[in-house]
Amino acid sequence: MQILVTGLQDERFLRPLQLIANLFFEECQVSLNSHHDEDLKIVINLEAKESVRVKASLTDRDRMEKAASYEALLIDTESEKEHFKQIKTAVSHVYLKVLQEWTGISQKWGILTGIRPTKLLHRHMKMKTPMAEAHHQLKEDYLITDEKIQLMQQIVDRQLTVVPDLYELQNEVSIYIGIPFCPTKCAYCTFPAYAINGRQGSVDSFLGGLHYEMRKVGDWLKENKVKITTVYYGGGTPTSITAEEMDMLYEEMYTSFPDVEKIREITVEAGRPDTITTEKLEVLKKWKIDRISINPQSYIQETLKAIGRHHTVEETIEKFHLARNMGMNNINMDLIIGLPGEGMPEFSHTLSETEKLLPESLTVHTLSFKRASEMTKNKEKYKVADRNEIEKMMDTAENWTKEHNYTPYYLYRQKNILGNLENVGYSLPGQDSIYNIMIMEEQQTIIGLGCGAASKFVHPTTGKITQFANPKDPKTYNESFEKYTDEKLRLLSELFDTQETLV
Repeated sequence: MQILVTGLQDERFLRPLQLIANLFFEECQVSLNSHHDEDLKIVINLEAKESVRVKASLTDRDRMEKAASYEALLIDTESEKEHFKQIKTAVSHVYLKVLQEWTGISQKWGILTGIRPTKLLHRHMKMKTPMAEAHHQLKEDYLITDEKIQLMQQIVDRQLTVVPDLYELQNEVSIYIGIPFCPTKCAYCTFPAYAINGRQGSVDSFLGGLHYEMRKVGDWLKENKVKITTVYYGGGTPTSITAEEMDMLYEEMYTSFPDVEKIREITVEAGRPDTITTEKLEVLKKWKIDRISINPQSYIQETLKAIGRHHTVEETIEKFHLARNMGMNNINMDLIIGLPGEGMPEFSHTLSETEKLLPESLTVHTLSFKRASEMTKNKEKYKVADRNEIEKMMDTAENWTKEHNYTPYYLYRQKNILGNLENVGYSLPGQDSIYNIMIMEEQQTIIGLGCGAASKFVHPTTGKITQFANPKDPKTYNESFEKYTDEKLRLLSELFDTQETLV
């Protein structure tokens, strides 16, 4: 699909126009200059003075025409960036409307293409905006449907129940620890994840660098009396390393980090059932870690084989019961809607199998075609359900979780996600993941340690986020972890010096 948009000279419009077009068309190219082979031509008439007025008219190859208009007052601002943002929002309104008219597809998230919609509602909550007014603004500003606004409100309410001091945690940090190894690489994955077999030298070197990072950051936190809210071991699959290596890693955490006994939550992803052993569960128990993930993704064996997961359905069930019997009392499981070859019958089977286990929390992902994944590079090999069936599966998941007393507590979206839907985390009462809330709502600094781990430094007053990422591959990480650690400590010092000055 080739789309020509005329009437806009500023190249800054191109990216938002492309992102919105991607919501409607699987393969699409938007241009502000004619190449004479466009499938759609959209003419934008823009006038911006005291208010911004935008009209859009769409014409296709068959001369079918659609039109839309929008007008809004411009809020006075000295910031050119904020001024342009208001105009960009108005242009996005009419652009979305004419594409909805032409395709017959309604976008429930409106013009939103970012991954954290609930942050918008949190902003209103912090400003104490009346609920009805906040909802009205979300609908008017972003064209979000009532259905999605209600979902956002339910999640925000739950988060503030789970973490009542969510808006007051800027003086604490959470920590993400990335272990970049897995038994095999899944076809949909773009996380730092390297097949662990034959890599023991890389593993040893990596763990040496990780221990160094943990010690140095821990020393800084102790010296500056900064508390840790949560710790999350992700990856990759953190349980890919040996039980002995896990034991040493958690011992390092208890030695290096301040007041580990007071950390609200420590989670270890044990997502691949084929990495879970009695010995590793014993190590988790030893260090008082009882929140883990065991991720089926699907209970269809053919699907697991197709996406590169080498465990069996029976192994998922067996390892869940093993973990439960060994005292793991907060187990999360991930399911993915829209995996290759799966429709409603297969997803219904996966839910019926989940019903037999009833983990404390459940994250329902909608498959996303991530740019660097094996699945995206070979789309013809991985056939997925159409938009209508994907929506039915999501509706089924929502109804199933409600019937089984699960409540949504966090939400995020991704680019190229099937059906322009979302990923939703559900939990039973009192079993919500605090880390998932902290990473999604970006209310505090999160320090990333290990391979591919991203740090987010959140400014205490403006909320501006400075991102800093470690190298993704073990070799580069092993060669440069000291340099990256020093840079993180510099950014931390700058941030907390700012907070002390404000106090």
